[in-house]
Amino acid sequence: MTEQYGISGGTAREIAASVENGVTDGALGPGAALPPVRRLAGELGVSAGTVAAAYKELRDRGVVRTLGRGGTVVAAAPAVASRRPPKVPAGLRDLAGGHPDPACLPVLHPPARLEPVPGSHRAAPRLPALEEAARAWFARDGVPAGAVTFAHGALDCIGRLLATGLRPGDAVAVEDPGFHHLLDLVPALGMRMLPVEVDDEGMRPEALRPALRAGARALVCSPRGQSPLGARFTPARREALLAVLRDHPDVLVVEDDHNAEISGAPAVTLASGGLPRWAQVRTVSKHLGIDLRWAALACDPATLARHDGRMLLTSGWVSHILQTTVADLLTDPATTRLVSRAAETYTVRREALRAELARHGVDSRGVSGLNVWVPVRDESATVNGLRTRGWWTAAGTRFRIAAPPAVRVTTASLTPEEARAFARDMADTLHESEPVYGG
Repeated sequence: MTEQYGISGGTAREIAASVENGVTDGALGPGAALPPVRRLAGELGVSAGTVAAAYKELRDRGVVRTLGRGGTVVAAAPAVASRRPPKVPAGLRDLAGGHPDPACLPVLHPPARLEPVPGSHRAAPRLPALEEAARAWFARDGVPAGAVTFAHGALDCIGRLLATGLRPGDAVAVEDPGFHHLLDLVPALGMRMLPVEVDDEGMRPEALRPALRAGARALVCSPRGQSPLGARFTPARREALLAVLRDHPDVLVVEDDHNAEISGAPAVTLASGGLPRWAQVRTVSKHLGIDLRWAALACDPATLARHDGRMLLTSGWVSHILQTTVADLLTDPATTRLVSRAAETYTVRREALRAELARHGVDSRGVSGLNVWVPVRDESATVNGLRTRGWWTAAGTRFRIAAPPAVRVTTASLTPEEARAFARDMADTLHESEPVYGG
């Protein structure tokens, strides 16, 4: 594989660019081994230090990783490549996307008229009406709302928080299994991931402690509606995590509460625990509409200053047309009632599938959110077996680092009647994929 792609260049930058081009073009796929430093140096007629510098640059930017004696290989999700989910084949019922049910979303009404702006919004980036609504939203659930700002969605916000609070090469503690886009984002920023095991109550304190001792500079977690496992914090788990985090006051703790309104779980947050460096991000895409790329951020004052300082240098502000649309929805009583009904619907559908799976002897996880996580022996066999029966599900490999194999099933639009059929097909598929030993 690697021998078929000729790495070229006479400087560290040129060598790094050659490798990156190979990754981008697909000639060097995930896991492809790069030549040893001294061998490549000899082939290119440069010093070993030049090749080592090129590999370090690629490693810092998340394109490759070093396996000790295993050498240097292309990262599983290299920062230069996009790991988009495959298209849903025609004729299959899509339970892989993790998206809300369109029938549970309000109709969007952007402002019919907006006067021209004399200049820009950099001096006043946030609409007062939306800022007030965001503060009330956080305060309702006990999140300190003294410092609030906006971003272009959860990942945009988290990426900016990490980029301004950490440096390339730093480590970030992440949930395992966890949100696949975050697992791509961290290495894209040139940072290392330290996986932390998750159970129904969220990150396990005994798994978080060694990650922090190993040098994690930041922690990203979901307090409820966690994807893909559906975990949610309990008061006891919150206290246990805070006890661990208080021994590491320099760690930036980021909560991604993207399912706040429809998770089916109460608000239990680390943000109110008195930590010196903290942030909670909330979005509206899951309960108001996926095109509303807006996020609210509550955080400590120093973190807010870093975030807004970087944003001022880039996009400057979130569109006021978007802000007006979101403000109207957040303060509309009819929309509030619709979202409340949606939360109840999602809970019924999620619990219906788990009950049907249990009836067939199939274990599952998912105490909140829009998904159910089904442990399996063989992800590929399970996904393909369900595909032959008309279902399209998500293999767990996209969501995990060291966690055991599983399949994620999105239940947002799965009716109880469909749940019965799916559970039967899942049980049959798992039975067929069990290994058979002769003798």
